[in-house]
Amino acid sequence: MEGKAMNNTVKHLKDKLIVSCQALPGNPLRGPVFMSAMAQAVVQGGAAAIRANGPEDIRAIRERVNVPIIGINKMPASPAVPYITPDFIMAKEVYEAGANIIALDATLRERPGGKTAADLIKHIKEELGVPVMADISTYEEGVSAAAAGADIVATTLSGYTAYSPKTEAPDLELVRRLVAEIPVPVIAEGRYITSDDVMNALKAGAYAVVIGKIITNPEFITRHFINRCGL
Repeated sequence: MEGKAMNNTVKHLKDKLIVSCQALPGNPLRGPVFMSAMAQAVVQGGAAAIRANGPEDIRAIRERVNVPIIGINKMPASPAVPYITPDFIMAKEVYEAGANIIALDATLRERPGGKTAADLIKHIKEELGVPVMADISTYEEGVSAAAAGADIVATTLSGYTAYSPKTEAPDLELVRRLVAEIPVPVIAEGRYITSDDVMNALKAGAYAVVIGKIITNPEFITRHFINRCGL
């Protein structure tokens, strides 16, 4: 990295697989008991870090694994307003639960209370002293987040904002553009389903790759196979 020292937790993620262990409302596996067991299982399988949602899940996962936890605190999903760790109070909750890295929505959409993503990144780094992962949906947002001090930029929200490209496949072009432009690690996330997807992201320069539903959501996995096989 240019111009700033890299946190050891971030260094640990280089060329590794991160698994997102989340269960949203309606998922029978929702809750800290199931998600902590899921996290333990994927770590036993080789996951280098866990991405997890909410202080209850994070606290339970921390008791069962010793790999880094990327913590988020979600509000109900929305294509119009930030919903991933949108304010400092929600960031502090997951930090106190045991998150090593705080991930947040760093899109350029209007935020509650008139604060910007840059304001929140600065506040977290100054008050909590942990790395910040900026979830973005476009190249411009990635550049802005890196300039604001984010330690990691992730393509998590590409295709999930009203103005970002909607594709079935991962947004590898966004990974390539950000890797070529910004001086912080770029993590590939969003619609990574196959081993080829992961390898292509790493070839494009991704620092690490996050996989979620295709590993940790049996409902999605089942539907995926049924749809692909025409059953």
